[in-house]
Amino acid sequence: MTTSDIIKQLCKSEKISMSELARRIGQSRQNLYKKLQRETLTSAEFQQIADALGVEYSQMFLLPDGTHLKIEP
Repeated sequence: MTTSDIIKQLCKSEKISMSELARRIGQSRQNLYKKLQRETLTSAEFQQIADALGVEYSQMFLLPDGTHLKIEP
């Protein structure tokens, strides 16, 4: 599943349009779509999207022994 697919699915589950999401994170709809197409969203933008949608976002590394190393925003 691509980043674009995930963001679209999140918007659908939260019942907001991609245009509304772009507005909530302070970007134009066109800019958001371009970033999704190119897969160039930053970690900070992922956090903004999560905040705008009221969901949790986390980045982490999962080591072979099961240890999680979480990256905090």
